[in-house]
Amino acid sequence: MKTEHIPFAEIEKKWQDKWEAEGVFRAPKVPRPGKKFYCLDMFPYPSAAGLHVGHPEGYTATDILCRYKRMRDFDVLHPMGWDAFGLPAENFAIATGTHPAKITKENVDNFRRQIKSLGFSYDWDREVDTTDPGYYRWTQWIFLQLYKKGLAYESTAPINWCPKDQTGLANEEVFNGACERCGTKVERKNIRQWVLKITAYADRLESDLAGLDWPESTISMQRHWVGRSEGAEVAFKSEGGDEIKVFTTRPDTLFGATYMVLAPEHPLVDKLTSPAQKAAVKAYAEAANNKSDLERTELQKDKTGVPTGGFAINPVNGKKIPVYIADYVLGSYGTGAIMAVPAHDERDHEFAVKYHLPITTVVEGAAEEGKVFTGEGTATNSDFLNGLPTREAKKKIIVWLNEKGLGAKRVNYKLRDWLFSRQRYWGEPIPLVHCAKCGVVPVPESQLPLRLPEVADFKPTGTGESPLANVLDWVNTKCPTCSGPAKRETNTMPQWAGSCWYYLRYIDPKNASAAWDKDLEKAWGPVDCYVGGAEHAVLHLLYARFWHKVLFDLGFVSTKEPFQKLRHQGMILSYSNRDEKGNYHPYEDVEYDEKGQAKLAATGEILASQVEKMSKSKKNVVNPDTVLKRYGADAFRLYEMFMGPFEQAKPWDMRSIEGVYRFLRRAFILINDLEAAPAGGEGLVALRHRTIKKVGEDIETFGFNTGISSLMIYLNAIQDEKVPSKIDLDAFLILLNPFAPHLTEELWEKLGNNGLLCRQVWPSWDAKHLVDATIEYPVQVNGKLRATFTIAADADDAAVKEAALSQEKVKAAVDGKQIVKIILIPKKLVNLVVK
Repeated sequence: MKTEHIPFAEIEKKWQDKWEAEGVFRAPKVPRPGKKFYCLDMFPYPSAAGLHVGHPEGYTATDILCRYKRMRDFDVLHPMGWDAFGLPAENFAIATGTHPAKITKENVDNFRRQIKSLGFSYDWDREVDTTDPGYYRWTQWIFLQLYKKGLAYESTAPINWCPKDQTGLANEEVFNGACERCGTKVERKNIRQWVLKITAYADRLESDLAGLDWPESTISMQRHWVGRSEGAEVAFKSEGGDEIKVFTTRPDTLFGATYMVLAPEHPLVDKLTSPAQKAAVKAYAEAANNKSDLERTELQKDKTGVPTGGFAINPVNGKKIPVYIADYVLGSYGTGAIMAVPAHDERDHEFAVKYHLPITTVVEGAAEEGKVFTGEGTATNSDFLNGLPTREAKKKIIVWLNEKGLGAKRVNYKLRDWLFSRQRYWGEPIPLVHCAKCGVVPVPESQLPLRLPEVADFKPTGTGESPLANVLDWVNTKCPTCSGPAKRETNTMPQWAGSCWYYLRYIDPKNASAAWDKDLEKAWGPVDCYVGGAEHAVLHLLYARFWHKVLFDLGFVSTKEPFQKLRHQGMILSYSNRDEKGNYHPYEDVEYDEKGQAKLAATGEILASQVEKMSKSKKNVVNPDTVLKRYGADAFRLYEMFMGPFEQAKPWDMRSIEGVYRFLRRAFILINDLEAAPAGGEGLVALRHRTIKKVGEDIETFGFNTGISSLMIYLNAIQDEKVPSKIDLDAFLILLNPFAPHLTEELWEKLGNNGLLCRQVWPSWDAKHLVDATIEYPVQVNGKLRATFTIAADADDAAVKEAALSQEKVKAAVDGKQIVKIILIPKKLVNLVVK
């Protein structure tokens, strides 16, 4: 009886159970030398909504790669876990009274079920959860190493404050002046906090990017965030003799500095301000204090400022220049003061024009009409620098400043220290206590984990203290040093903490006496391939690299960088369908006519389709469970990879998955319904070797869509054979297995093969077989096809022309006519021009 439908649900369960029972994907404790492959997905935050089709795109890619690498005899470490602390679970707890731990467990169980249903080859024995005290014990331990190394300090300063989430935000968590998570406009608030000194590693965070196989765009974003710039620190003096240091990348333009600008919070502002300007300066400074750093810099279109009434002396020419305060200068960046050269800086020029300040040209060059010249050129109006090109002028002025004791060469960084405190409940407790006698004291490592206490009320206090501050029997403790009364730190760590080091815990997840074994880290590290969304291009990657470098300096890890190769998947978009009233309709209410036009199934009304980001409001979120029920896991996996180039954004289209399903169905029917034993012999030698080469290379380079196209071509050719050869059927199943593991296992067994397909050796290709032994030529007469013939691939031109002319149909077509020309396109076509 002919197969009509693939019984994929039964097949998937059968093989998933078998893989699990046999521990097929369990990584060895220690890999063989030269054979390790550590492949990592960015672990998900387990939200209540569960997986949508965007999540498994990266997971499918890494699974294909890992299955392929195992077939290539690599020892593969491919783990999965949960980045489970964070605000969504806590906000849900506040709204419903359900403990975040309960919500998190339910969400994790759902995520795990969905991920397992897709047949991914994870080593589930290594699963981690950042909210497990057995895990965050070691997150706290790493924090203590940072603290002991002097890289964690307490600070009270204005921070970014989200009034909705009632917690502090790092600069990196503010987007366009709003909380990146909830979109609420960020305020400034003075608050006690813990800060990590990431700036101590700024130089290495920038320079060590050089050896990494990462997308260029991500490397650029990391470099931009670190913001390395070379220049000079120059000492100006106020009229009263106070030193005002500035950093400039263009010390060659010092003769053109016609005014100075200080940050409103600069310590010298009060001293420099004249009595007449006191009120204006004070009002401006108070207004600036309520703005975020982003609002003061990148988001501020119109630059404002007020004069202090004070003056400074330009050290190179002795000229007296006015000093302003302006909120676009930040006290936390550089020295908190700048020299302004309005002739050669657009922002300074705009400010100078607005406030009628002098503009002196000191660099000559080819400026565009009406534009400020900011490039390199030749020094002018600059005394001993005149006539020098910019680079020479920079060197000469730095030497001069050094000799006069007025300045020195400096490297500056835009990177700020990492605001590490969160005023919330659902995060790792910071393992420190405050003692009136001893100051801040670390919790002894033997007492870790410092567990979160059970509480009934998770609401933030709104005062800048976390809900933990209300749990007095937890807060009040004894000082580990003097045994006197002390109070626990009540701020918690940010969600980033657990994801800064999880890749290390996977190496040794059950270790109860250390975060990981050093020898195992040396054997498995670094991560060979890391895959995840480009939205983590700055934050997570920067923070994880920082922690890793600290751990490297302390001798706990053996590599300078955690992730050698990085790839980002493109966002999966989706079609939304709207009726004429503007109402959105979900996929299950939509059907398509033969032209692909979307219609409302119930009424036949034509709907307007548009590719958009998936969202609940547009009813275009695609749930993997729905797709799996209809098409199976293998069609889902294959379609995710066939949609387009891995790194590009692309729309999920329910119509297109049908084509991929038909391909799998053809393969299944071909082998499942074989009436006779497959043929012996060599089969499609050239095509087989070409496909082996192509698919292997495409997997290695993440060109999954073109690899699948090659498999489709190979299947077409196998189907065209009167009796497919066993060697081709076996090769086809092995090559398809990483993409569609369940059906191929079933068909492998159906062909009578022994052992699991996923344990077979990836076939090799031979260069001598990459070219066909014969070529089929079409023959045209005056552009019209008349015949085809087959000839040896290495036949010379004369032999090809002779064979073309000997074809009976060609002879008939040219009979009685003169052959004017024979056009031969080698290995493609013969065309006879006759009259």
